[in-house]
Amino acid sequence: MKKRIRSHTEDEPLTSSLNGCNRSKRIKAQSERFLRDTRGIDTIALKMVFYLAITGTILFLVTVSWGNVSPFFEKVQTDEQVKDLAVELLSIQNGYARDLRDSTAVQGSTCTVKVTLPESVRFLSMGVDPDPDSDGNLTNSGWIVENSTILVQYNNGEKNRFLIKENIQFRKGNLSQNDNWNLYSSKGYDNIGIVIENPVKGDFIFEFVYDARGKYTISHF
Repeated sequence: MKKRIRSHTEDEPLTSSLNGCNRSKRIKAQSERFLRDTRGIDTIALKMVFYLAITGTILFLVTVSWGNVSPFFEKVQTDEQVKDLAVELLSIQNGYARDLRDSTAVQGSTCTVKVTLPESVRFLSMGVDPDPDSDGNLTNSGWIVENSTILVQYNNGEKNRFLIKENIQFRKGNLSQNDNWNLYSSKGYDNIGIVIENPVKGDFIFEFVYDARGKYTISHF
């Protein structure tokens, strides 16, 4: 009797079926172990706390750094605006000067300058130092004349001076009843310059005028 030889192709379907069943069992077992394993939950919570702490530290460092850098940028911004102001003031010095003694005279050469200085600036002055002792009080000491000078004082008492290359005498202006701007005059007030106290923001107009004593740049504010 001849023995029947089982071919490879006859066993293959059964083997494949058994392998598929085993894979399904392994996958199911791994899924069950994954669901029962809670060791990673604590790890995730610790990582979240760690990441939040790192984020908070970074934000704190950024805030501190900006607090240190911000004053520098404010001073740069102030310097640029004051230099623009100086250029505008120079532009009217060779123009037409109105005679203050003539109420019918045509308005002198004028310029309008938009200035927006930071809150850290205590005052902006032209032609005068109203706080020579730098104590923040503009009334307890005599003002010092500084022609051709723009001065900026900060809240911390620091002062920056900007010199204008041409001789300019600044005076506070006053609008008269006939709608002409004249030199401001008041008992006990020595009109020797222009002071703009905080907030130093707005459009500021200046006019070129003269009288028997000389030429001035007066404020229209």
